[in-house]
Amino acid sequence: MAINGFGVTEFQLFLLRRMADYHPELVEDAVRRLGATRASMREANKRWQAMVRAPRFPRGAARYTAVLGPAEASVPRRIGDLACTARQWPLPLWPELRFEVLLGPAEIGAPVLNEWLVRAADAPPPALRTVADLAPWGCVVDDVGMAFPGAVPREGSAPTRFRLDFQAPDAGGRVRCWTADFTWGLLQEVLLRETGGRPPGFE
Repeated sequence: MAINGFGVTEFQLFLLRRMADYHPELVEDAVRRLGATRASMREANKRWQAMVRAPRFPRGAARYTAVLGPAEASVPRRIGDLACTARQWPLPLWPELRFEVLLGPAEIGAPVLNEWLVRAADAPPPALRTVADLAPWGCVVDDVGMAFPGAVPREGSAPTRFRLDFQAPDAGGRVRCWTADFTWGLLQEVLLRETGGRPPGFE
């Protein structure tokens, strides 16, 4: 499934472009696995931005169906008093994850409320006991939130970014305050809130 030659591969390249500021080496490896180049990644990002601004490009969940095909799952979900729907698509780069689009109630036009990577329903979450277990690209927002109860969500520095403030033991067992940064829901880095520095081993 693709629209104007823009399909699953190009969509993954678009997601990667937003992650390149944190771990370019991980992005480079992923781009190679897709048989692409940095130039094609930049082009995919440019094309997606142009498509979503085009008046005839589908809106809401339809735009993702146009490039990714039918959703693998469509799950009802309540957000407060809102009856929402989460639609999910598999992506080859992250087989244990799904790209999820959260849609608002149909009666108000089913607007897109959120879009990011989540853990697949049949994929066990990673064992996260200390901050040393939080590897870049190793977990998603819900993984961290469930592993460390009391995590507080924060706005990220861009629309595709998200933050969690949480407490967790460091490698020596001392509980400290951390901030985790995510892009498209995928962990990018963890900072020690008291100093703004990275924990040992998280370079």
